Amino acid sequence: MDFELKTLTRTLICSEKTDALIVLVPDNPASGSDALSALVALALKSGDLETKAGKVLSAYRVPGIAATRVVMVGVGDASPKNIRTAVGAGMGALKACNAQRAVLGLNALGALQPGAVRAAVVACSETAYTYTTTKSKAAPAKLQRVVLAVDGLPFAQEAFDRAVGLVKGIELAKEWANRPANHATPTLLAGAAKELGKLSRIKAEILGPKEIEKLAMGAFLAVAQGAAEPLRFIVLRYDGAAKSEAPVVLIGKGITFDTGGISIKPAAEMDEMKFDMCGAASVLGTFRALAELQPPLNVVGLIPACENMPGDRAVKPGDVVTSMSGQTIEILNTDAEGRLVLCDVLTYAARFKPKAVIDIATLTGACVVALGGVRSGLFSNNEALAESLIKAGDSSLDPCWRMPLDDEYAEGLKTNFADVANVAGRAGGAVTAAKFLQRFAADFAWAHLDIAGTAWKGGAAKGATGRPVALLLDYLLGQAATAEPEKAVSKAKSSRRRATAAKAQA
Repeated sequence: MDFELKTLTRTLICSEKTDALIVLVPDNPASGSDALSALVALALKSGDLETKAGKVLSAYRVPGIAATRVVMVGVGDASPKNIRTAVGAGMGALKACNAQRAVLGLNALGALQPGAVRAAVVACSETAYTYTTTKSKAAPAKLQRVVLAVDGLPFAQEAFDRAVGLVKGIELAKEWANRPANHATPTLLAGAAKELGKLSRIKAEILGPKEIEKLAMGAFLAVAQGAAEPLRFIVLRYDGAAKSEAPVVLIGKGITFDTGGISIKPAAEMDEMKFDMCGAASVLGTFRALAELQPPLNVVGLIPACENMPGDRAVKPGDVVTSMSGQTIEILNTDAEGRLVLCDVLTYAARFKPKAVIDIATLTGACVVALGGVRSGLFSNNEALAESLIKAGDSSLDPCWRMPLDDEYAEGLKTNFADVANVAGRAGGAVTAAKFLQRFAADFAWAHLDIAGTAWKGGAAKGATGRPVALLLDYLLGQAATAEPEKAVSKAKSSRRRATAAKAQA
């Protein structure tokens, strides 16, 4: 879908020729003498239209309005959250018609709140998105272009550009997460990373089993050894700042299919374990957005990709393996494999001398029980990093929730046969998994996002959500914005020092 930003007054929007016009109607809408204002006023007065977010009323060929269809949607207080709800409802109302071009009127909402334009663009994308890759007869989407009508371009242009870049990232993440496991093997996932490496400022490096053996990533190798599909370790770099600038490292769990290994999962809904690489997909999506927006910072993406299969070479419950860090791990449950691949990559991440490391993983069913599908679980050893991620989650409408990391939660990971076990008891499973990872992240600011409840939906709406690409992008753009003033201050100080030194020499 293509997006366009356009300045349209109420009068001009009435004369805009288009297949559909979506009008967002807030509480206490402004009155006017144009045909659209008259239609909205009449619909509200009659009680056929409510301003509650998501309430829809459609009209066809209204006198004085050039659009073929008019879809009026309540948007309440016009907050970004309500705009997302309203735009989703309005776009949904167009699915049954043949509209190819739609105008979305944001110009009736007065001063737009921060995030309003982004919420509108993301909602359009979410509603229009359809997975087609493995369908033999996939009809192209009817709606091809959405024009966002605003009162003036300057204040909305930056938000619009960011939103379009974000949508490209979210859609790439959805694409790879939705693909069946035989269409998203570790090798194919590495191919997607190579394609990203062709974009501006992005480099991609792919490591195979031999390189992983040389790195002594024993935990990662243990998970992959039962599968016929060879593992791949994807290293992505986005270089948007000077080489001296410490990067943010994103680590995405890339288990392209998870049977549970020898500790095999029940058959019911096991097909959804193709989504166990949603963390990896979110890293790919974030890099796609970075390539589009070109922010001034450095980012490294690390994706350990493999399958977890119960083959004759598969790791067994009770086996002890040695991680890249040198710590030994007793694998009590082979279905707790995500933390095993992540722990080696956390150790690998230290070589980049990172500003922060964030791992993203569909790690535990326990996090789904704790938080459902609304918020991702956030664990961190650094207060500033945690606060920044929470803020980014709120601003992007991709929220997370801070979870505890008390030392007492690690007691269940003790074992008589290795330095640490890979599982504790059932109680607090999301926390004990994070405590396991924390052992390998002592040397840097670290955060863990458990997205098991938010990365995909089941049932009739089964499919990837693209989360938490929006959260990660907002966090990274916030880091870039913070770095710019710091550079300016540093340059000013350097200039003053040089001036002082020159005077001293004189």
